[in-house]
Amino acid sequence: MTEDSMAGLAHWTAIALYIVTTGVAATALVRQHQPGKSLLLGLLTCALVAHAISLRHILTAESGFRFDLSAMLSLIAWSVMLLLLVLSRRHQLTLLILAATPLAALAELAAVHSWGGVPPRQQISPGIAAHALLSISAYSMLTLATLQALYLYWLNQQLHNHRPSGASRFLPPLQTMESLLFGLIAFGQLLLTAALITGALFMEDMFAQHLVHKTALSILAWILYSILLWGHWKKGWRGNTAVRWTLSAFSVLMLAFFGSKLALEVILHRG
Repeated sequence: MTEDSMAGLAHWTAIALYIVTTGVAATALVRQHQPGKSLLLGLLTCALVAHAISLRHILTAESGFRFDLSAMLSLIAWSVMLLLLVLSRRHQLTLLILAATPLAALAELAAVHSWGGVPPRQQISPGIAAHALLSISAYSMLTLATLQALYLYWLNQQLHNHRPSGASRFLPPLQTMESLLFGLIAFGQLLLTAALITGALFMEDMFAQHLVHKTALSILAWILYSILLWGHWKKGWRGNTAVRWTLSAFSVLMLAFFGSKLALEVILHRG
């Protein structure tokens, strides 16, 4: 079997398994019972393996590395599904799996067919490519964590005012949602750590490339996320305290990324 045919098989296998997983989760929710955990986790594991094989071919094209939106969405989808698989070993996350698996299938379909894609970049070393992929993955994962933190803030306010909404009844318990938040942050922090390390190893001249302020702000965000995780695991931080730290760290991280691009490309007119 050629590499192309193997990639094509992995691509369609991943999509099919995500769709089957969606059906299993939907059937369980309609019948108001939980599916066998081994069945759901087994389907997710097989889908992730097939997606990973396909993703290797998606991100490393013959003519260069792909950093277009569809390729990055596929990478993000795989990361999110991996995290859900890990968390599902301890918590019932059937509804979240039901919401995420169709999106993962769509992201995989879009990436393989390069919907909205751009030509691969050739003038880039493997080390810089790894740094870019890790950075984008970290930003994306921590964005999801921030959205989760905002949802938890809203849910806490609803519970505090004794006005829980109807939608909250179809979501996992608050403790499970908090576990998901810190899982997202921990995974995002791991990716951010790897991005900073690869940047230090492979960036040749940060001053010439105007990356000093971006690096400094990224390190500050890393410190804030580290304090938050330490506070949660050692001091039991949760609720609005966790939300405030998450929003503060994310604000610094986004300033590092978008603020740098704004300053260099819009204000200073530098590429």
